[in-house]
Amino acid sequence: MLPFSMQHALNESEAIEAALSGGRYIAGGTTLIDLMREEVERPERLIDINAVPLDYIREDEGDLIIGALARMSDVAADHVVRRLQPLIAETLVEGASPQLRNMASIGGNLLQRVRCPYFRMLDAPCNKRVPDSGCAAIDGLNAGHAILGGSAHCVATHPSDLAVSLVALEATMRVRGSDGERSFPVEALYRLPGTTPHLEHMLVPGELIIDIRVPGGNHARHARYLKVRDRASYEFALVSTAAALDIVEGVIHDARIACGGVGTKPWRMRACEQVLAGKKPGRTVFEAAGRMAKDGTVPLSGNRYKVGLLERTVIRALEMASEVQS
Repeated sequence: MLPFSMQHALNESEAIEAALSGGRYIAGGTTLIDLMREEVERPERLIDINAVPLDYIREDEGDLIIGALARMSDVAADHVVRRLQPLIAETLVEGASPQLRNMASIGGNLLQRVRCPYFRMLDAPCNKRVPDSGCAAIDGLNAGHAILGGSAHCVATHPSDLAVSLVALEATMRVRGSDGERSFPVEALYRLPGTTPHLEHMLVPGELIIDIRVPGGNHARHARYLKVRDRASYEFALVSTAAALDIVEGVIHDARIACGGVGTKPWRMRACEQVLAGKKPGRTVFEAAGRMAKDGTVPLSGNRYKVGLLERTVIRALEMASEVQS
């Protein structure tokens, strides 16, 4: 690990000012410290923001508000979260080991870097690490890579489980920087790689995530997260699906579906949702939605299995969501 300095910010203003002069925010550090050890990330100055009071969890007129510095374990165990948005609690438990959940912050989870092995290999070309150097994964080992949203410059999958469920739930996020405060959907945070895969999100220098708002609604009563992975104890998703259904008098009034492990960002499945609207929940309509999930997929040499697995994961997640007793 290369030398670096550490500054402790006591409030948002101190943190933002320090970041504008070249510092990097750190909370739990579960991703950043690993990358610094491997010299993939080389910040000269870190800004410890743990003293900034952003670790709250509360209800606001039926919506769930989660501060950016709330720890994953605290959010997963919180009674307000489990009552209003049980999908969030389930996703967090599936998303990391207990040790990581105790350290990792909600904001940090949403901004974690990709898990493509070539990103961490300093002797391999990677456009995320060194722009315009090439992408070793396209013709290399790519069994875990994206089948949606990739480009000739990057095919790395987005790693966050939580982001998938937040996108499905149409959550918004509030950020603050030198130009003031703004809010936008969590889905809008993430960029497609295109020709600039090193630009992963829409935050500008110095902006600090303040909190996440998850809107309430009937869909939260029938919601589940299904994660398919190589090992059950702890692993990143090969394919995952967050499904939330608003079922009124035995008919799906509204459906929200997002998938992980298959896209270069959390992937909203709007075509699948349209198939379900106005239908009675059941295997036939769920299979129709699953087939729609395959549209637009572009598999690589090593991950063709993900196309069929995506279809089956969507079907099973919808079944699980429909079976929840409200």
